[in-house]
Amino acid sequence: MQFYAQLCESTEAEQSVLRTAPIIAAALTGKVSRSQYIAFLSHAYHHVRHTVPLLMACGARLPGHMEWLRSAVAHYIEEEIGHQEWILNDISAAGGDADAVRHGQPTLETELMVAYAYDTVMRGNPVGFFGMVFVLEGTSVQLATQVAKSLQLCLDLPLTSFSYLTSHGILDTEHIDNFRQIVNRLDNADDQAAIVHRAKAFFRLYGDVIRSIPCGAAA
Repeated sequence: MQFYAQLCESTEAEQSVLRTAPIIAAALTGKVSRSQYIAFLSHAYHHVRHTVPLLMACGARLPGHMEWLRSAVAHYIEEEIGHQEWILNDISAAGGDADAVRHGQPTLETELMVAYAYDTVMRGNPVGFFGMVFVLEGTSVQLATQVAKSLQLCLDLPLTSFSYLTSHGILDTEHIDNFRQIVNRLDNADDQAAIVHRAKAFFRLYGDVIRSIPCGAAA
């Protein structure tokens, strides 16, 4: 069994817990309010804005024999630059205050997830950061496009309010294919264990971020 398949199998329980978050079921069935959608985008902004700095730090800490992986990280950086601005544009198009989000503070759940990501790169094995990549991109592939379609119908918002979700549903499908090829090249047991361990943790942490969005009747 190739490592990507092992990673999926090893994290099945954690993936299932994330998918059962009430706000996800509400979003898929069109029972989310505009304020809840803006809250989701606000959380997303406060972790997505760290993606490129984290990738840069990860690339810098990779050992010399992993130059091939550093090149892959550089490609990821090119792909991810500026995505936090897409989120702010979506917030504005949905009637939210993008400037307040830009200059505001993340929730504790989001702050803890970001802090754990930096800890992974700076104190642990930097290859473990790909555990976070697996969680965020894998979840996006499974849910982003479906959620965007459902929310557009129930919230009656313009397409310009969903650029982050719709683009990531497409982009992350390509990214997860690249991710599969990358991790299948990893043959070091410590690197593989680091990714599995961090992925399990990030499923829990990202689940906490999602569950921190108030989930009540759509308004």
